[in-house]
Amino acid sequence: MMTLDQLSLEQKIGQLLMVGFDGLTPNAHIEHLLRQRQVGGVILFRRNVDQPPQIAALNRALQQINAERSDIPLLIGIDQEGGMVARIENGVTPLPSALAFQAAGSVDDCETLTRYANEELRQLGFTVNFVPDVDVNNNPRNPVIGVRAFGETVEQVITYSLAALRGVQAAGLAATAKHFPGHGDTDVDSHLGLPRVPHDRARLDAVELAPFRAAIAAGVDTVMTSHVVFPAFEPDPNTPATMSHAVLTGLLREELGFEGVVFTDCLEMDAIAKGPGTVAGAVAAFKAGADILLISHTQARQEGFLDALLAAVQQGEISESRIDQSVARILALKAARATNWQQLPVDPTAQLAQPQALALSQDVHRRAVTTVGQCAVLNPAQPVLLITLEVHERTEMDEVEPRTDTLAAPLLAAGLTVQEVRLPLAPGAADIASVAQLAAQAAQVVMVSYNAILQPAQQQLLAQFPAHKLWLVAGRLPYDLGLLDNARGRLTVFANRPAALAAIAERLLKP
Repeated sequence: MMTLDQLSLEQKIGQLLMVGFDGLTPNAHIEHLLRQRQVGGVILFRRNVDQPPQIAALNRALQQINAERSDIPLLIGIDQEGGMVARIENGVTPLPSALAFQAAGSVDDCETLTRYANEELRQLGFTVNFVPDVDVNNNPRNPVIGVRAFGETVEQVITYSLAALRGVQAAGLAATAKHFPGHGDTDVDSHLGLPRVPHDRARLDAVELAPFRAAIAAGVDTVMTSHVVFPAFEPDPNTPATMSHAVLTGLLREELGFEGVVFTDCLEMDAIAKGPGTVAGAVAAFKAGADILLISHTQARQEGFLDALLAAVQQGEISESRIDQSVARILALKAARATNWQQLPVDPTAQLAQPQALALSQDVHRRAVTTVGQCAVLNPAQPVLLITLEVHERTEMDEVEPRTDTLAAPLLAAGLTVQEVRLPLAPGAADIASVAQLAAQAAQVVMVSYNAILQPAQQQLLAQFPAHKLWLVAGRLPYDLGLLDNARGRLTVFANRPAALAAIAERLLKP
């Protein structure tokens, strides 16, 4: 592998960027960035993945294109957290949401199942998984973390996130503690705006920073920044942690002693893109202390950053020695974690979703089923009206796709008669009136909510249903279950993915 002193300035700057693109095969966009700009990393989303042979072929093709110009392998990353944030679902072992692991109550199972799943990612050609989330979920109205956190207390988060960390790194992948210095106590989605955590230093030390300290002590490979303002560290009210020298260098590097690679969260999120702008924000993040700038979508922004950083060095605004510091960390990470991609199986299907992994996944999902109050079972002889709330607008976490694997699938497989109505997260008045009419005639009504606690329209919908024949399934935030106190059943597995819904269906049909 080429060493730092063998790289040109342009090649060094390319190592600082991780990019995304559209498609199941390499397109002209990504080929240009790899061949002409020699970027050092690629991130895949649901738009890039289908079945395991295709994923393995895509990652191999990306590495082959890169190898035409460089013997430094790519970092290929993914957000395969489990539950609600799982980019790959076909042909791999399903992971529950982080909060489901804690509900299921076994730290050892968390470590083992996470290792199984990440060994599969390694076989598919990935080198970085952006997990574990070490945020403390201490704000029920947090729209972006919620079930992605391992708990609501510092002790829970440290215990389970370190188990997940061990599982990822035992599988040979680089792990990532995120979202530094803590995204748990926010009520604004940083994909859409700029959140603030106003707490004083003592509180941040005791809560938000504690899991990061533990992850660093445990040897986590990388840390991902948050687009969140922390006035206790950064006096500028418009400078989020991602762009704050006080946070990334003063706090993370100098005080906490982290020596690994610092990733930014995606710089096309609105907290950055609609503030300073993605390119300016990326340069500012690098100046603040970030090593790898994550720009997930737009080629003009990706190349704009490369050009802007090169200009900043040429004009003396950023020293080449500062570039070298980050590139040295990146090369060290690649030496430690980058698999010899040429030795990976062309089709790893036979190594994926092994019986012991699937059995453990099913067991954890079953144990994670959480009910509030009494939970009656459905009458299999009576038809069910199923109301499914689903995402119709894309965010970095939620990708719009036609889903056939709603709760209807396991209920139909169990022999029930099901009429399903699928609605957007904020149903309109006409939808609410129409569904209320159906519910009035239905024998049994099951609603799978999606963050209803944050959606007044979903609450209006719930109010239309007769409680004596209603079951409420919280499809994401469990706090939805507090919106009712007299339904026939209230239950959750902290996700609406197929493995979670299969466990829900079992509980709906037998106590």
